[in-house]
Amino acid sequence: MARQQQEPVTAEVILTMSLPELCRSCAVRTEWIVELVDQGILEPQGSDPSVWRFSTVSISRVRTAWRLKQDLGVNSAGIAVALNLLEEREELQVRLRRLEHTMDNDILDTD
Repeated sequence: MARQQQEPVTAEVILTMSLPELCRSCAVRTEWIVELVDQGILEPQGSDPSVWRFSTVSISRVRTAWRLKQDLGVNSAGIAVALNLLEEREELQVRLRRLEHTMDNDILDTD
């Protein structure tokens, strides 16, 4: 009889931070964050910088954007494209791992 394996339960907790908190976390100036928002690289909640709230995911986006700019001289448009490609790559890797996990379980179930 084949075993039925349940998918693992995952929970995602999303914390938010203000513009000054994000700037401190990433050691960047407010102007840089505003530029990233203007370019659509970051999408804060709120209509005005004084009330903007950023998810903690923004920390990695800002840090990666800063490295692209400082280390490689990539402009804002290039940063947006690179970040989207990096995120798409990560999503595909997650999907591939899930598929491999499912295939491994299917093989075990047929034994």
